[in-house]
Amino acid sequence: MRFIDTSLIIDTVENLCITANYNLNQDILDALKKNLTAEESNVGIHIIEKIIENADLARTEGVAICQDTGMAVVFVEIGQDIHISGGSITEAINEGVRRGYKRGFLRDSVVRDPIERVNTGDNTPAVIHYDIVEGDKIKITVAPKGFGSENMSALKMLKPADGIEEVKKFIIETVDNAGPNPCPPIIVGVGIGGTMEKAASLAKKALIRPINKRSSIEYVKNLEIELLDKINRLGIGPMGLGGRITALAVNVEVFPTHIAGLPVAVNISCYATRHAEAVL
Repeated sequence: MRFIDTSLIIDTVENLCITANYNLNQDILDALKKNLTAEESNVGIHIIEKIIENADLARTEGVAICQDTGMAVVFVEIGQDIHISGGSITEAINEGVRRGYKRGFLRDSVVRDPIERVNTGDNTPAVIHYDIVEGDKIKITVAPKGFGSENMSALKMLKPADGIEEVKKFIIETVDNAGPNPCPPIIVGVGIGGTMEKAASLAKKALIRPINKRSSIEYVKNLEIELLDKINRLGIGPMGLGGRITALAVNVEVFPTHIAGLPVAVNISCYATRHAEAVL
């Protein structure tokens, strides 16, 4: 049994919040640069150039990529041979978020109650997803999620008879209906299967997979490629001003489901699909 103190978790989450908000991930930067030659609209090319310039400035100047520094979504894979000492892991993660957003001068964007809407003042609580895995390590991924794109996400409980064509139709319609609102070029996370909440969780988790890494399942990989091509034919373009590059990637995750169901969730993320991870 290996012991990990909550003080280490606090420090790690604090640093991950800042790293994720200051640094656009390399796979996304590479995709933006690659798509400069694929974009057909001069306005679209100009916008992509500005996005790259903005990311470079954020990294070198030590400031946030976007004014919406997001709600902290945290994925935690805990080895079953780990014992957390010094207190609650959930409290430690929230303390890390609290410190990270304060030290990084990141906007507090969380309200205590969804109806009364009073800001908590420290960007907590985080939304935390725990998975118990084999081993004696902890992997923590902090993925700040802005709500310009989060609000454009959708879930639909399809029937098995609807089949793959209705799945594709729902995904493409969701992106089309979103238009310029999620700040394209976007990354589209898709979860298919499980239950209602499992599909939504899969879609969220799909966003932290590198966008240059396709699914290891052959038909899913082909689906990702087909959907990206069709989405980029919608004509929405960078920031919704027209053009070819509406999305940089479509990441699809699948899970076994009930014989009577076909849940599909689409979680849209803007070009600033931020995430940073550490293994303790």
